[in-house]
Amino acid sequence: MKIKKYLSILAVGACIAGQAIAGDVTGKVMFDGAAPKPARLRMDADPVCSKAHKSSVTGEEVVVNSNNTLKNVLVYVKDGPLKKKYDAPSEKVVFDQEGCIYHPHVLGIQTGQSLEVRNSDPTLHNVHTLSKENPQFNVAQPKKGMILKKTFDKAEVFKVKCEVHTWMGAYIGVFNHPYFSVTGDDGSFSMKKLPAGDYTLEAWHEKYGTQTLKVKVSASGSVTADFKFAAK
Repeated sequence: MKIKKYLSILAVGACIAGQAIAGDVTGKVMFDGAAPKPARLRMDADPVCSKAHKSSVTGEEVVVNSNNTLKNVLVYVKDGPLKKKYDAPSEKVVFDQEGCIYHPHVLGIQTGQSLEVRNSDPTLHNVHTLSKENPQFNVAQPKKGMILKKTFDKAEVFKVKCEVHTWMGAYIGVFNHPYFSVTGDDGSFSMKKLPAGDYTLEAWHEKYGTQTLKVKVSASGSVTADFKFAAK
């Protein structure tokens, strides 16, 4: 019984120690100023595209949420006490073409993780990556239901475009660690279980560029980090 009790105490101590070496970073990306009027996407060149929408569709270059936050911002650890190598997650990241729009508009993926590119439209699409660190690919998907699988080996952020439909554009951020997030409809981001230490976070937006912020992740809990981009 004494041995079991000792082992139980060790297990509890290990659990507490495990919690003590990692913390969470959460925050929001705020937007200051008048939100620019989004441009209307003109899809008349392809009847399949225009018929896919009952009302007009606007671009996602700048999306300001109702709470004055900014959507589609990549937030990630730029520098800090990270491991040299992280195993790629087993779950895939889906990048879809539906209604002649890329979904999502901005996505993050880890090096070595599987990207599944889908064509959910009954029309020709192609996916052309404008990457610099990773080999580019320019692949046609002429039929609905076609799937393309790719992985990336090096960290970078790059644009994706469709040569068939000029209004289609998106961005992919590739990272060699799991500490990244993309802001959504409430402008928030979250990165879980960062080892305790000092970090430089970077927020990237396709129009407004990048901002950096230094944070200290304590061994006892979480830290809040907010960014703010201003209208130009």
